[in-house]
Amino acid sequence: MTQVPVVPKTPAAWPKLGNAFTRWLGRNGLRVMGWRCIGHIPETGKLVVVGGPHTSNWDFVIAMFTIMALGVKVSWLAKDSIFRWPVKGLWLKLGGIPVDRASASGMVGQAIESLQQNSAQIVCLMPEGTRSKVDKWRTGFLHIAKGAQVPIFMVGMDYPSKTVTFGNIFTVGDDLDADLEKVKLFVRSFRAKRPAFQS
Repeated sequence: MTQVPVVPKTPAAWPKLGNAFTRWLGRNGLRVMGWRCIGHIPETGKLVVVGGPHTSNWDFVIAMFTIMALGVKVSWLAKDSIFRWPVKGLWLKLGGIPVDRASASGMVGQAIESLQQNSAQIVCLMPEGTRSKVDKWRTGFLHIAKGAQVPIFMVGMDYPSKTVTFGNIFTVGDDLDADLEKVKLFVRSFRAKRPAFQS
């Protein structure tokens, strides 16, 4: 009996990272935890990926196993405090970009410039910005996608079904509030690790 893959095939246009061992480690990490990925991945090699809901450190573990399983190089922005020894070198190698949250405009500008300069790049962000429940979501991902003129790809994590869903792709328009609501509606359709902290 053929075993169902836990992740779909990575598009040729996506930037690659890792080797057969890291892909094996990612796939088996997801399999051992009981997780799998569903949906379709767009072929375009330049994307801003937004994921959620984000309420637990386990979200990061599942995301990293997924990235490793796909064998894709993902640039992800995270607070600089997690880039400490002994994991700093690993996070940087896996595409991590440390940012100071007090410099939001600098972060957006840096991400736009990077996307414009690279022929293929996947930038991943969690729009909720923190594991705690928030009243206001961050909109930097919308400004990055619009400024770099690349589409947004939505990904959701659902803990009861243990599925990572590759969802819709869309182009940011002039009404950023409407686009933000579109992302909120998508993310809120999934059930978080800690539902009480879901925004």
